[in-house]
Amino acid sequence: MSEHAAASSIEARGLTLALGGTPVLAGLDLRIGPGEFVALVGPSGCGKSTLLSVLAGLIEPDAGAVLLDDLPSGDRLGRLTLMPQTDALMPWRTVLDNVRVGSLLAGTAADEATAAARRTLARFGLSGFEDHYPHALSGGMRQRVALARTMLGGTRMWLLDEPFGALDALTRADLRGVLADTWARDRPTTLLVTHDLDEAVLLADRVLVCGARPARVVGEIPVAMRRPRSLDDLADPAFSEPRAEILATLRATGALA
Repeated sequence: MSEHAAASSIEARGLTLALGGTPVLAGLDLRIGPGEFVALVGPSGCGKSTLLSVLAGLIEPDAGAVLLDDLPSGDRLGRLTLMPQTDALMPWRTVLDNVRVGSLLAGTAADEATAAARRTLARFGLSGFEDHYPHALSGGMRQRVALARTMLGGTRMWLLDEPFGALDALTRADLRGVLADTWARDRPTTLLVTHDLDEAVLLADRVLVCGARPARVVGEIPVAMRRPRSLDDLADPAFSEPRAEILATLRATGALA
């Protein structure tokens, strides 16, 4: 992936969806500019994961539209890379084969896809594990593999659904740094769903807040902190101010007592 190659904008206009008669999305609007990193927070069950599935083209909304580079996009499958909450690695494939599968599906020649996968695994601290199978890896290593696969997924638009939510605090902090470094290098258009407010502020340019189901964006908080960011920035007022605003917005929606 060339550095700062063109990335697309992602926009949702008036997305409305009901599943099994239950409203999940209610006229939801959002926009993520090319190469921007946006985090989405909100109460559990409000429809955030469903929104990612709609943006990725796995589910079609009842009303509204998804636009890529300001153009309506009905067929979105394969145009955005979705990283789910679980690593979703294929257990019958080696680490190398898991990482290069997106490149191969995108039409990259096998030798080029293999070389790119090896370079990426080296960047993610996974050299020497290319021939291992997922069952032989720790949870943190599996998430590294999943993130490497996302990076080589053949698109410049990433939808990340709580990718570190099941990890311990130290591993989560480590992988946040890996993600931040990867995004800074390649600048994909990124939407991260997370329940971790520290994670949202440390990674994002802006944080969007969803209210209770059915989901709609009820708040937008810019993050003015310089990059690169680290855990040392937790004491910076530029960190604490947007975090406090996110909490206040969540309380105003009734998501927090």
